[in-house]
Amino acid sequence: MKGQTMHYAARHPKPSEALLPVRALDDIEYLVKESEVVAGQAGRAFVIAGADRLIYRVHWHPLGFKVERLDMHGDILDSRHLLPSSFEQHGLAQALACGQLFTASVSRDIDGTA
Repeated sequence: MKGQTMHYAARHPKPSEALLPVRALDDIEYLVKESEVVAGQAGRAFVIAGADRLIYRVHWHPLGFKVERLDMHGDILDSRHLLPSSFEQHGLAQALACGQLFTASVSRDIDGTA
């Protein structure tokens, strides 16, 4: 249920509940850990802004990241394990560099409200 709420919020945010911009590559690790601790669920969804609004769920691991590309229903289309050095070449890092990477707030992750 929590994952579905986050997926819906990332796909259809209310105007008053805009997605939060991700500003730095180091923020991704922090945001994933924050979500895992506060929401009690593994991973955190990130959205690449654009016409397609691509959604990825990122899981943190001491050796790197597990990145899952999600479809419009929250089902996994692709899953990759990436070392920190190779993560910088992933589309999420490239979207971040262009100012197009966003995530929903943790409070919305938990109960669907801001």
